[in-house]
Amino acid sequence: MDDKEKDRLEREDKNPSSPNGEEEYEKICYVCRRPESKAGPMITMPGNMYLCHDCMQKAFDSVTNGSLDWSKIQNMPYMNLNFSDLKNMNIPENGIPQRQKIKKPSDKKKVDFELKDIPAPHVIKQKLDEYVIGQDQAKKVISVAVYNHYKRVYMAAKGEADGDVRIEKSNILMIGPTGSGKTYLVRTLARLLNVPLAIADATSLTEAGYIGDDIESVISKLLAAAGNDVTKAERGIVFIDEIDKIAKKKNMNTRDVSGESVQQELLKLLEGARVEVPVGSNQKNALTPMETVNTDNILFICGGAFPDLEEIIKERLTKKASIGFDADLKDKYDSDPDILSKVTNADLRIFGMIPEFLGRLPVTVTLQKLTKDLLVKILKEPKNAIVRQYEKLLALDEVKLVFEDDALEWIAEEAMKRDTGARALRAIMEEFMLDIMYEIPKDPDIGSVIITRAYLEKRGGPVIEMRGGLVPLGQES
Repeated sequence: MDDKEKDRLEREDKNPSSPNGEEEYEKICYVCRRPESKAGPMITMPGNMYLCHDCMQKAFDSVTNGSLDWSKIQNMPYMNLNFSDLKNMNIPENGIPQRQKIKKPSDKKKVDFELKDIPAPHVIKQKLDEYVIGQDQAKKVISVAVYNHYKRVYMAAKGEADGDVRIEKSNILMIGPTGSGKTYLVRTLARLLNVPLAIADATSLTEAGYIGDDIESVISKLLAAAGNDVTKAERGIVFIDEIDKIAKKKNMNTRDVSGESVQQELLKLLEGARVEVPVGSNQKNALTPMETVNTDNILFICGGAFPDLEEIIKERLTKKASIGFDADLKDKYDSDPDILSKVTNADLRIFGMIPEFLGRLPVTVTLQKLTKDLLVKILKEPKNAIVRQYEKLLALDEVKLVFEDDALEWIAEEAMKRDTGARALRAIMEEFMLDIMYEIPKDPDIGSVIITRAYLEKRGGPVIEMRGGLVPLGQES
């Protein structure tokens, strides 16, 4: 670096606003990569390096305690040298920027999508119908809630959110038995809308200061799913699964750090707040850059199985039982498959959810328990059906796979016995397709395989069609 270049840099450091109309620059911290506008005034080091006060303090504390070896930090290749050696050393600026242009705030808000780009509720439901079988009422409610939410996002992007009429958030609470399609429905919705999705497990969340994930880790996952693009993340979807596991614990003498306190911590995220989250990491420290994410336009969907909630609903419905011909029988609702649709906020409060939390989830969706007919449809009708997946796998071996209707009904009946919903279908298919997937590649003359009910009931084998006739599996030769 010649003397003229040094003089130019010194003049720009003293007076960033160049009178010649050149671009304005600001310094960047060498450690945390934060600009001066965020980190505050910088400390100039030899070799035209800059450090913010936070990183400098951390550096001195670490050296004093003897807990940090500067030579082993990969992103600081020059920090293990003596400062006297840096005076006559030209640190390459290409690839290690020491300054960046000052971003001037724009008066106009940028709108990168139009109102016509938001799919209508019936269009969203039609797309969901191609992948999700059943749950028509749930799909209708979600479609309307998502449509209204992104109209709200559009108004906020256009600068109309601060008018006389302010549209509130339409966060969703999904209640349904295990295997009814809660997570799959949200995954499909995010893929169809092409928005970033973060799925978090409420069981790992704890109150700040205790072992476990902080509430901000939910937003960190969304930021990572958006490629660390804050603007894109602020329009994403967050699905918090197992939300029933943070219900208020009863008869506890100790602090409930993973129950009611987590609900209290989630309030600010659900309603809308600015939170600082680390970029590329779930841990906050001085060497991790931070980004501020506004959750005001993030759609939150909370889902859970809520076991024993059915009993709470039944108890409320039969509480008014009286004596006489018009009295409701206590077992009237025992066989009601749609009992969850009668849930109220009072039932959820008895379950252990605090009223402030429920108030920030205005849309409640209940999913029905899957019946035998629905399970059969799930096996063969969706675009990503399990049967189609196996047909595709065997088609790569030039073998045609056929499932008889009786075989699909048997699989659905077996799944009903396991009582884990659609999740049982995959387990059953994997179990009975193992031998077929193992034997088929042995013989290139096999043309097709027919799965029969007798094979599933272990009373026979699948029908194997060879180039020259039909033979049982295992006797092709």
